[in-house]
Amino acid sequence: MEVVIVDSAREAGRIAADAIAELYAANPRAVLGVATGSSPLTIYRELAERVTTGDLSLAEARAFMLDEYVGLAEEHPQRYRNVIDRDFVSKLDIDPANVSGPDGQADDLVAECAAYEQAISAAGGIDLQILGVGADGHIAFNEPGSSLGSRTRIKTLTRQTRTDNARFFDDIEAVPHHCLTQGLGTIMQCRHALLVATGRHKAEAVHHVVEGPITAMWPGSVLQLHPHVTVILDRPAASRLQLATYYEEAYRAKPPWQQL
Repeated sequence: MEVVIVDSAREAGRIAADAIAELYAANPRAVLGVATGSSPLTIYRELAERVTTGDLSLAEARAFMLDEYVGLAEEHPQRYRNVIDRDFVSKLDIDPANVSGPDGQADDLVAECAAYEQAISAAGGIDLQILGVGADGHIAFNEPGSSLGSRTRIKTLTRQTRTDNARFFDDIEAVPHHCLTQGLGTIMQCRHALLVATGRHKAEAVHHVVEGPITAMWPGSVLQLHPHVTVILDRPAASRLQLATYYEEAYRAKPPWQQL
């Protein structure tokens, strides 16, 4: 796991976008895993600027979403497919037909989850997965207690997650109780996991995910077992890390040829 500590959320987005640009320079058909939430927004803005200037194209790319609420109407602004369309698809040159997400309105949700796993596999797997982390250490919607080997499935959201997400709805009671989410085992099959976290409110979770024991109580800690993980943090999010000085030294000393 490589930990990169930067001075601002914007710089975190720029470094993450650099890794994505390098991926698509090498393979224009690469498969990207996209996430909702506040942390990826700086990445999407940076990617959009590069598409506008002609320095990047995702025209041949495929993308898969991490998760989706269950039961939200197709036109609901907080339906994650609509969020991804607004924050990611509309700003880039990717074909909307090449962006897939689980259907939270499917008649058979169990079958939908199995089909989503198959679709990811049929695409060759995810080359680079963008991740955020919740204050309780969840990644995607894998809440504390999730199986570290879990696959795409239905999950019940904790009250903490629903409270955190209530700012996007009228009130907490409008936030769905259930979701479909890629499992931790699914996420662990990506070739490169790129987690971005900013803000002091993420510091405790970051500490447990990066430096704590691997445990279902902090689901993101499973990333310690992945062979290629990059964690990009602003200084407030990194404020609880015991080895922060070492992480900064290691990043400064990287050979010029070594990419994220």
